[in-house]
Amino acid sequence: MARYRMDDNVIVDTDKASQSWEESTSFDGRNHISRATGSQWCHEELYRSAKGRYYIVSWSQWQGSLPSARYLDAREAAAWLVYHGHEVPAALEPAAAEVVE
Repeated sequence: MARYRMDDNVIVDTDKASQSWEESTSFDGRNHISRATGSQWCHEELYRSAKGRYYIVSWSQWQGSLPSARYLDAREAAAWLVYHGHEVPAALEPAAAEVVE
């Protein structure tokens, strides 16, 4: 369980998310590299809150770094899902159509 205070003072709880999606990675011959960040150390995961809002949780394996979360609008969430090869939920299909050429 992880809870984050968002900029609008809403608390999001990853355990209460209605869905989540992991970042995709590629193997460079030595390490798995996050497609979201381009790093082997920094990562992202997308969540849909119980109320239907999308947010990204970012974290790093660097000592002393703290995870954080931020909201995404529908267009950003759709782009993230498409980029990572995930199926886009029906509610985000119009936004996905805008970001894919």
